[in-house]
Amino acid sequence: MIGERLIYLRKEKGLTQKRLSEILFINYRTYSGYERNEIEASDDFKIQLAKFYNVSVDYLLGIIDEPRPIKNGDEYIRLPKPLSDGDRKELKKYIDYLLSKKS
Repeated sequence: MIGERLIYLRKEKGLTQKRLSEILFINYRTYSGYERNEIEASDDFKIQLAKFYNVSVDYLLGIIDEPRPIKNGDEYIRLPKPLSDGDRKELKKYIDYLLSKKS
């Protein structure tokens, strides 16, 4: 599962495995092994990848299907996949506004 998600996220950013391994200061063959699910990344590296891609570790592990959910306290809001990052930020601002009116 994690390999498929890593491939998707890397391609979404328009990066090759070689370029990404250079950016992350990791051996190309090691990263390639992560994408093929032949090598399991350390927890620290999974966190680094999640931060790099701006997704949750839960998404990388296949626990949730929304790569960039909006978190409200302990609850997550699942959003349609076609929303851009800008749309997601705008939606989060609107949700924050709605919540502020309740105070």
